[in-house]
Amino acid sequence: MENNRFELLKKYPAPALPRTVATGEWTGGHIQGIAIDTERKYIYYSYTTDLIKADLDGNVIGTVGGLTGHLGCLSFNGGDNCVWGSIEYKHDSIGKGIMARTGVKLADEDAFYIAIFDVDKIDRIGMDAEKDGIMTAVYLSDVCEDFDGEGEQGKPHRFACSGIDGVTFSPRPGERQVSPYMLYVAYGIYGDNERDDNDHQVILEFDWRKIKPFAKPLTQGEPHHSGARCENKFFFYTGNTNWGIQNLEYDTYLDAWLVAVYRGKKEKFRNPPMFVIDRQIAPEMGELRGLCGREGLLLTGATLGTPDPATGVCGLDWPKGQTGMIALGNGYYYFSFDKKEKRDEVNYHSSVIKLCKFTGEGEMFEVVE
Repeated sequence: MENNRFELLKKYPAPALPRTVATGEWTGGHIQGIAIDTERKYIYYSYTTDLIKADLDGNVIGTVGGLTGHLGCLSFNGGDNCVWGSIEYKHDSIGKGIMARTGVKLADEDAFYIAIFDVDKIDRIGMDAEKDGIMTAVYLSDVCEDFDGEGEQGKPHRFACSGIDGVTFSPRPGERQVSPYMLYVAYGIYGDNERDDNDHQVILEFDWRKIKPFAKPLTQGEPHHSGARCENKFFFYTGNTNWGIQNLEYDTYLDAWLVAVYRGKKEKFRNPPMFVIDRQIAPEMGELRGLCGREGLLLTGATLGTPDPATGVCGLDWPKGQTGMIALGNGYYYFSFDKKEKRDEVNYHSSVIKLCKFTGEGEMFEVVE
């Protein structure tokens, strides 16, 4: 690895947090994301159609069901003490799977939102997102337009947008680390090997303080359109992935964004499961490869991991993060180690959240024993 600021990072002792937190078993779908409130010592899990609130000993405080969309990556916002997450209602293979499992028919339109959970209200098992007034949502028209739009060569879905998943709060790329935090929402990307316009990750920027007033309770059978446009749309050239950015996490220690993906299948790319975006480098306008000369604001990868000869972008071989990751500061992280077990024709999904640390070598992270 060439000399760079990541080689000069200080090492810190492990935080006073549990080495592991077990989520328990759930049947609503596999774990999609995790978030933590370290001050009040709560952890949150997204299990596709359920939000679970637990303490750091693993004891479940409450659950929120009644969701008929796909709840993805989560992020705790210290600015309002709410959990924010991506939620999508669509009729592709993911949406059809949810309808089959829940028995609830979605509204005819495809719709994409940032869900905001008032987690202080979650105090018992079996709460309902709509009826108990826990969730509001902001409609993301940029995502809907790209999902419904046309890609290159007449392919469906502009930028191969399959919806949204990764969510994080961070200072703007290129600005001082102490600048106000913004909300970042990453696209899901269809992993079609027969198209070349799906090799960028796409990340939208919002000022969460400006869009929160648009949040309204969501009647999921009649999706509302109360929302706001993004302030910026960024592109990060990685080569194709399978379903785009699963989890996006701002790390104050690296001053970078961790990007966890499912490995792509295009043989011309190295297809690692993680990338790191250098937040200190301001985005610049440039040509978007595979998009017939279209330009966009390009983000820069950090010099961590192994460069891909096809892209020049470094990737990490750390295999976790796709089902949840939290940057705890000082080079420590919680990563989800998920598991599925089938018993009596029922799929039971679980995860052990493990404390890990940045090493700067090999896979770049390791479990803290």
